[in-house]
Amino acid sequence: MKFLKRLLLFIVTIIAVALIVALFVKKDYSISKDIVVNKPKQQVFDYISKLKNQNEYGTWFKMDTAMKQTFTGTDGMKGFISSWESDKAGNGSQTITNVVNGERIETELVFKSFVDFKSSAVMSTTAVNDSTTKVVWSMNGKTPYPFNIMSLFMSMEDAVGKDYSTGLANLKTVLEK
Repeated sequence: MKFLKRLLLFIVTIIAVALIVALFVKKDYSISKDIVVNKPKQQVFDYISKLKNQNEYGTWFKMDTAMKQTFTGTDGMKGFISSWESDKAGNGSQTITNVVNGERIETELVFKSFVDFKSSAVMSTTAVNDSTTKVVWSMNGKTPYPFNIMSLFMSMEDAVGKDYSTGLANLKTVLEK
């Protein structure tokens, strides 16, 4: 019985320390990756402004070919929602919140679990010249307390940044065919 009390006290202490540490760990994160695509800016923007096209270059959609997707609204327009349910990639949605024609598309991502994680994502295009476009894919948000303690063990830059870099490389391949 004494052992169980000590074990319980040890577990409670570990949890308390983790919760206290999480108070001081940053919650904000920001990720940005870019690539140059050998296509005109308008052609690139017209493609990336459609969320359904992310199935062709985004890494998450290739993770689970059995992923269930639903779409609501007009793709490429403010208010369009792409939702997914997946055993491998999780559940969530992406909503277009703003479209600046020929320049950028802004979205809100919601990753559903026992707590909803929200992030803002932007894909922007800048003409390098008449036939070349720089694409920037960025995301920022806040990790809710106490889950922010995970940033001590795992970097959003490493996790999502790698997926964004791979996705942009896939985008370049798709568009330059």
